[in-house]
Amino acid sequence: MSEEAFLQRTANCGALRAQDEGRTVVLNGWVHRDRNHGALHFINLRDRYGITQVVVDDDADPALQAAAAALKLEYCIAVEGVVRRRPPEMVNHDMPTGDVEVKAQKIEVLSQCAVLPFMIEDENNAKEDLRLKYRYLDLRGRGMTDRIVLRHKIVKAIREYFYKTDFLEIETPTLIRSTPEGARDFLVPSRIYPGRFFALPQSPQLYKQLLMVSGMDKYFQIARCYRDEDPRGDRQLEFTQLDIEMSFVKRDDVLELIEDLFNDVFKRVLDEDLPKHFRRLSYNDAMNSYGSDKPDLRFGLEMHDFTFAEACSFNAFTEALAKGGAVKYLVAPRSDKQDFTRKYITALEDAAKVYGAHGLAWMKVQDGHLTGGVTKFFADKESDILAETGAKEGDMILIVAHENWKKCCNSLGAVRNRLGADLGLIGDGYAFCWIIDFPLFEYNEDEGHWEAAHHMFSMPQAEYIDKLEEDPGAVKGDLYDLVLNGYELASGSIRIHDIELQKRIFRICNFSDEQAQERFGFLLDAFRFSPPPHGGIAPGIDRLCMIVSKVNTIREVIAFPKNTAAMSPMDECPATVEQNQLDELHLAVNLPKEAE
Repeated sequence: MSEEAFLQRTANCGALRAQDEGRTVVLNGWVHRDRNHGALHFINLRDRYGITQVVVDDDADPALQAAAAALKLEYCIAVEGVVRRRPPEMVNHDMPTGDVEVKAQKIEVLSQCAVLPFMIEDENNAKEDLRLKYRYLDLRGRGMTDRIVLRHKIVKAIREYFYKTDFLEIETPTLIRSTPEGARDFLVPSRIYPGRFFALPQSPQLYKQLLMVSGMDKYFQIARCYRDEDPRGDRQLEFTQLDIEMSFVKRDDVLELIEDLFNDVFKRVLDEDLPKHFRRLSYNDAMNSYGSDKPDLRFGLEMHDFTFAEACSFNAFTEALAKGGAVKYLVAPRSDKQDFTRKYITALEDAAKVYGAHGLAWMKVQDGHLTGGVTKFFADKESDILAETGAKEGDMILIVAHENWKKCCNSLGAVRNRLGADLGLIGDGYAFCWIIDFPLFEYNEDEGHWEAAHHMFSMPQAEYIDKLEEDPGAVKGDLYDLVLNGYELASGSIRIHDIELQKRIFRICNFSDEQAQERFGFLLDAFRFSPPPHGGIAPGIDRLCMIVSKVNTIREVIAFPKNTAAMSPMDECPATVEQNQLDELHLAVNLPKEAE
């Protein structure tokens, strides 16, 4: 069929309304549903805009009836016809086009469809790898279509916000030098320079700092980033972030910009009103109260220090405290959704052990008294414990002890998250918060040295600068994370702009001056030429779209994602390449024996 021959649409399948009655239109789309009632034929025609019902009447020309009878699901067709109102009893109030239908006058098959691997539904229940193998079909479903459209609207709103606030959209390179940024780089061999490699950027971090040196004081980019790491529900090998950097700013300037941005985007795209300013929690407070540096604040269930542990006779508690650790508790409220059976307590304990807990102690309030678990160790403190914890009839007091404060917090935090879901405590809406005052360094036990908690270009808070080397573990950074509904949505910092301070940070992180110059020489050289104070942040686009779409994996908001095995079932990559391609790159493949 020539391009000129087909009936080209004059309206899309989501556009027609009652006021279009009597209009002759051409629709193009896919056969979504097909109901043949003898001589009367109903076709639901679908495109990305919606669905319109097409009717072939029982008095239609036999050729038209034959054409309708020959249709199969997902045939791509053109329909010419007249818009008419449906009878009142036939109006479909669940469809935007439900007041009308198109009386077909001509049907033209544009292309036929092979046997479908799964039905095209609003939400596809096929196995994920099958959906990814036939992603082009999966994307036809209303759920996937709506999420891709929503993603487009969010990105469009973001761009419009920055255009009106005097930011420059600047692209940074995709082929860069390999630099250590916390994850494994994807390497790209150079054909022209044998034995040398580019890397794909884990983020545009160094380049956006160089843009600040160059005077481009307000930069943003919808940036593609790449990390060769094991994928999770909210991670992919390749992902998209909103990259932002500004000169002559302090922390609060960055935080207030992001608050204004999300207020603007959520109002325009979702018609949601957000708080003008988001709650702020220090890292220590977030860990102590919620057991996470990305707490879900849609529910309470706060954690507290178990002050009765120090004087008790329960060794697990006293030993944890003696080793400088912590003992923390939370009160799980009685719930009609979940009985606190021994089996369920074991499930909660298993959740805690994932994060290093040795066990989960418990006490239950029954008939106004504590019972079960570790109650016997606190018989003389029962009334005090009930008063301090506020535990009521049917509630459970759950306790974790660990010689490592962070593991204690994380373990009980995992229990909190499990309870929030199981007891139906998680509310609707969007709970933003800032986490601030992060440690600048963390100790790598395996390698025996300090390393950056975020990255090595973050500014220490002013009060610690003179004594960085004395106690790196105590140093707080000018770092900040934006958290939304229990997910880290963005991470940023005020950057170092002093070359000598940057070298000190490199040394603490086990990079000699020579190694730092080799890896980051171009940044250090730039810092010799009057860099401005600057800072930035990078919200994750995929994760934002996942949260607002109310799905549990970013694969549901990416058009062509990799699966959980870091592969693409559709085009079967990664794949082998021809030997001559390897020869041009002067590469040899040395497979491990188990892969041969």
